[in-house]
Amino acid sequence: MAKTNSSSSARLEARVKPEVKALWQKAAELEGRTLTDFVITSVQEAAFKVIERHEKLKLNRDDSEAFVNALLNPPQPNESLKAAALRYKETMSD
Repeated sequence: MAKTNSSSSARLEARVKPEVKALWQKAAELEGRTLTDFVITSVQEAAFKVIERHEKLKLNRDDSEAFVNALLNPPQPNESLKAAALRYKETMSD
C-alpha cells in the first residue's frame, strides 16, 4: 500500500503572456514574496471572495422585514405542514 503524505500538494500550470508574468513578478517583489506565493495567495483570496459573494443571502428591505417578522411571529402550522410533520415522525421512528 502506498504511503500518503498529509502535506501533499497538487500541481497547477498556466500559460500567461510575458507582460502579465512581469506584472505579477513586480507585485510579488514589492511585497517581498516569491511569484508562486503571490499568485497562490492572490488566487485564494479571489476564490474566497467569489464563494462568499455567491453564498451570501441578499434581501431588499421589504424582504428583510418579512423574514424577521416571520421569525419573530411564526404563523400557526396549516394542515399540510402538520401532515408532513406526522409523515416525518413516522418515517424516522421506523
